Amino acid sequence: MPKIYYVYILASQRNGTLYIGVTNNLERRMSEHQQGIADGFTKKYHIHHLVYYETTNDINAALQREKQLKKWNRKWKLALIEKSNPDWKDLITGFPLSRE
Repeated sequence: MPKIYYVYILASQRNGTLYIGVTNNLERRMSEHQQGIADGFTKKYHIHHLVYYETTNDINAALQREKQLKKWNRKWKLALIEKSNPDWKDLITGFPLSRE
């Protein structure tokens, strides 16, 4: 059975601070972000709402896509999110993010 890799974007709030990452277990990784298990950028800036993700069976493709997205300007990242998630719902909980 092939592994699935996820390239994902988290947001602190609607149009807030963004974080891009890669994982092979999205549920576990989201739990880690939400619980603030690891010190770092997402914990410091309270970034734990899943607003976008893609899947692939190729880890190298996932890592390359992550690097590509990180180089994009903010406008392109926001457009990517809004194309598939126009209401900015947290894809883990299903609730729309506020405009704090």
